[in-house]
Amino acid sequence: MDFQTAVKTCLSNYATFDGRAARPEFWWFVLFGIIAHILANMLDQILFGGTVVHSYGHGMWMTMYGHPRFLSSIVWLALLLPNLAVGARRLHDTGKTAWLLLLMLVPVLGWLVLLYFVAQPGDAGANAYGPPPAA
Repeated sequence: MDFQTAVKTCLSNYATFDGRAARPEFWWFVLFGIIAHILANMLDQILFGGTVVHSYGHGMWMTMYGHPRFLSSIVWLALLLPNLAVGARRLHDTGKTAWLLLLMLVPVLGWLVLLYFVAQPGDAGANAYGPPPAA
């Protein structure tokens, strides 16, 4: 599955939590989300500018570059449901329940465990969540 096909598949199944998703579909959509967020942040910076705030906190000088994140917030909201859906389908492909997505709420350790689960190869044949995804 190529980049364009994976993005179209995930966006057309944006709220489909049943079924299975192969590794390429999942990782291409993750890459699409990263690129979309970077572009939205760049557009936010260009369109809305930013301010530089210098503050003394926690025993050190900090420089923060703040700018409104209107577009990146819209992108985040628009891709939230498709990301959860493709994550659920990816976990289904490995024979695991989508409830494991709640591991995202556990900082660092939960993320690493979830990363391990989605990186595993999918089941070769049909499992409890359906037939294998089309290649």
